[in-house]
Amino acid sequence: MNRTSGNRLKEMLAVALAVFLILGGRLAWLQLYKGLYYGRQADGNRMRSSVIMAPRGRIMDRHGKVLADSSPGYVLSLQAGHSFSDSEVNLLAQLLAMPPDVIRKKADRAANTYEQIVIKGELTSREITLLEEHVKELPGVSLDLQPMRHYLYGESAAHVLGYVGEVSEEQLKQGKYKGLSPGSIVGKEGLEFVYDTVLRGQTGRKTEEVDVRGKVVRKLGGQAPLSGKGLVLTIDFALQQDLERVMDKQLAALRSSGIAPNAFAAAAVAMDPNTGAVRALVSRPSYDPNWFVGGISSAHWKLINENVFHPLTNRVINGEYPAGSTFKVVTGSAVLDCHGVTPEELIFDSGKHWLADMGNAGGEALGWINFQTAFAMSDNVYFYEMGRRAGIENLNACAAKYGFGRPTGIELAGESSGLIAGPAAKKKVFNEEWGLGDTFNAAIGQGLTLVTPMQICQMLAAVAADGVVHPPYLVEQIVNADGSVYETPKRPESRKLELEPRTIQLIQKGLKGVTQPGGTGAWFANLPVPVAGKTGTAENPHGQDHGWFIAYAPAEKPDLVIACIVEQGSYGATASGPIVYEVLEDYLSGKLKPETE
Repeated sequence: MNRTSGNRLKEMLAVALAVFLILGGRLAWLQLYKGLYYGRQADGNRMRSSVIMAPRGRIMDRHGKVLADSSPGYVLSLQAGHSFSDSEVNLLAQLLAMPPDVIRKKADRAANTYEQIVIKGELTSREITLLEEHVKELPGVSLDLQPMRHYLYGESAAHVLGYVGEVSEEQLKQGKYKGLSPGSIVGKEGLEFVYDTVLRGQTGRKTEEVDVRGKVVRKLGGQAPLSGKGLVLTIDFALQQDLERVMDKQLAALRSSGIAPNAFAAAAVAMDPNTGAVRALVSRPSYDPNWFVGGISSAHWKLINENVFHPLTNRVINGEYPAGSTFKVVTGSAVLDCHGVTPEELIFDSGKHWLADMGNAGGEALGWINFQTAFAMSDNVYFYEMGRRAGIENLNACAAKYGFGRPTGIELAGESSGLIAGPAAKKKVFNEEWGLGDTFNAAIGQGLTLVTPMQICQMLAAVAADGVVHPPYLVEQIVNADGSVYETPKRPESRKLELEPRTIQLIQKGLKGVTQPGGTGAWFANLPVPVAGKTGTAENPHGQDHGWFIAYAPAEKPDLVIACIVEQGSYGATASGPIVYEVLEDYLSGKLKPETE
């Protein structure tokens, strides 16, 4: 009996000793081997380090009017290292009206990173209230006041400014984005993208002690962010808004009248021919860049994505169209410069060219005409003959001098090159040989030739500047936060057209004739001062023709050039002409006063 009790006591003692050894070993393992790890975990629950976004630099028009700025707004962040349960993800999805799979993807990123992940910015007061009501159920989230991008005039100048958004995983692997924290806000389009490193500034950091509810107990230090530098643009915002207003009014009128029921898209650009400074740039349809701040909603994305006219496309630099009769500036320059015709020579227009079954619209016949009359009345038969006399090689060489077939170099990403028509292009596209009819088409801006509105504007500006090409640009200066000049961006050098001065003078005279009695833009003679211009109608195999109108003013010593196209607007004189006329009327009358803040 005593021996049995003794044995049991020994067994119990052995078990107790084993338990103490296990507990002691576990304690030693936790304290000595994993102590540093769990200490960090504890600090992670008590201490919170987060990034402070730097305010992006202001973007202003040439008179100092602020177009894009940064203002405080609440953002919701997911804390680094926190493992989010399905219930937390579903609750966030419900409170923020976001798809659960989007939140889950960001939650998984947050759980495996050392930086907080912004899940939504520009929170509404209702969203903030709902989140604060459920703060106990969401220990892994935090509300922070951060500078948010704000575009003060919505759609105005959207294709110039662009928009910002959260840096993507792919961008973080690229050169200028390396080193950025996940969730950083970067430029996505327009000047916001091109000048992102200038505008973005340097992020700061703060460290705080929080309680079990995530409330800040005390601030432990950090580093203040450095604001980004600002941009002073060449844009004259009064002119920009006027061009937008007139264009929208004209598009609505064309549709409602039934003249052009599909006239939803258009593009226009205005620039100073003496410097290349772009004064206004409009592409329609447009979008509100504020939609992208803090993450675009599914409703707004649907509006953009389902619009068949592609609002995000900047038609001024990406729209490629036949030049129509605006290309007669090039054809006239080529034939006059190679002395293929004299200004006084009369050529008979019977309605069709004598070497091919190609003629004027509606078979109109103008009889004996010289260069000035043919240019003013945009006679096709005359310019078919000019194309034949110059030859496709001279036409192409002259087009290249004006800058066609390559980007103008304006500071916007993805500018299109267009296409100069020729034997090689036709062989490549259609595997066919070049013929006389192709030269005729090229001479009047039809066929394979494709141009952008920016290229057409540069062409006309070169004529207005007496044969000097000033490449277009949008940024006048980079400035510090206090407004002082930090840097003037380097711009491409101006160049001569390498055409005889007499050639330029004759083209200028022809452009003036267009806007006088007898010309295709005769009603422009009613403007306060004489102007020069050209109509153009570009064939469109997918619908109604596109309508061009280009002009510069005043005709003597011009300081503004405008190129405008209305897609499927039909004739240039009735589609784009009224837009250019009203804007020039406002400009020349002094109605567009500079606006400053």
